[in-house]
Amino acid sequence: MMTFKENIDREELAHYPQSAFNGDIILVDDYSKLKSSLRTLKAAELLGFDTETKPSFKKGRTNKVALLQLSDKKRAYLFRINNMGLPDEIAEILADSSVIKAGVAIHDDIKALRAVNKFTAGGFIELQDYVKDYGIESSGLRKLSAIILGFKISKRQQVSNWEAAQLTEAQLHYAATDAWVCYEIYKKLANHSPVNTRK
Repeated sequence: MMTFKENIDREELAHYPQSAFNGDIILVDDYSKLKSSLRTLKAAELLGFDTETKPSFKKGRTNKVALLQLSDKKRAYLFRINNMGLPDEIAEILADSSVIKAGVAIHDDIKALRAVNKFTAGGFIELQDYVKDYGIESSGLRKLSAIILGFKISKRQQVSNWEAAQLTEAQLHYAATDAWVCYEIYKKLANHSPVNTRK
C-alpha cells in the first residue's frame, strides 16, 4: 500500500521540481473547431477538469467564466467560453456520469458553467474530498501535485486576463497543466487502495 504525506509546507514545497503539461494543447474558440474535439472527449473515461475566470479587483464584482479545460494524458482542450458560450455538446459531456471529471474546488466552477448553459452535473470528483481517503489533508492543487505526483506546478498565470483577445503561450500551458494535473492525481490515487473508508 502506498502512503502519502498528510501535508506539506511552503518551505518544503519550494524544493520540489517544477513540471508542466507537455502534450497537445487544443484551443477551441469557435464552433468550427468544436467537432474535432468531441470524438475524443466523448470516448474518454477520465478527464481532468478546471476553469479560469478573469480576476476582478472590485469588491462585490465577479466576472463570468472565461475558459473551460478538459484534459487527458496527451491532450488538453481549452474552450473559450467568453467567445462561444458553453456548447450543448460540451454540456452533455459535463452531465455524463460515465465520464469522470476530476478537479479541485469544483463547486464554484460548475455553478459558473451552469450560469452559461444549464446542465445537471454528472461524474464529477472533488479531489479535495477524494484525497482524504488516502490520509491527505492538503487541499490546494499545487500541494496535492507535490504530495501525490512528486512535482510542483506554477500558479503565476492564475490572475492574468483570461478574456484577452489572444491568450499567451504561458496562459495556455498554465490552463492545460491545471486540468492535466487533476487527471494525473485521480489516476494515480485510483490505482492505490485508500487508507480511510468513509461511511
